[in-house]
Amino acid sequence: MKEVILESIIICPECGAKKKERMPTEVCQYFYECTSCHKILKPLAGDCCVYCSFGSVKCPPIQENGACCS
Repeated sequence: MKEVILESIIICPECGAKKKERMPTEVCQYFYECTSCHKILKPLAGDCCVYCSFGSVKCPPIQENGACCS
């Protein structure tokens, strides 16, 4: 069984700020506020959460089984 990585670095597409965050394991995080410019990030089309769109590591459900949480 593959080890799931629980931390991801979110990179704001607006200002380029980077922040290491611990990802939730049982739900997808749909919104994230950049701590630098305060832009509210939402997933890009086709992604289930902000980590899949802007993170250095995909969310735990995608890592585990390739399917988004619902």
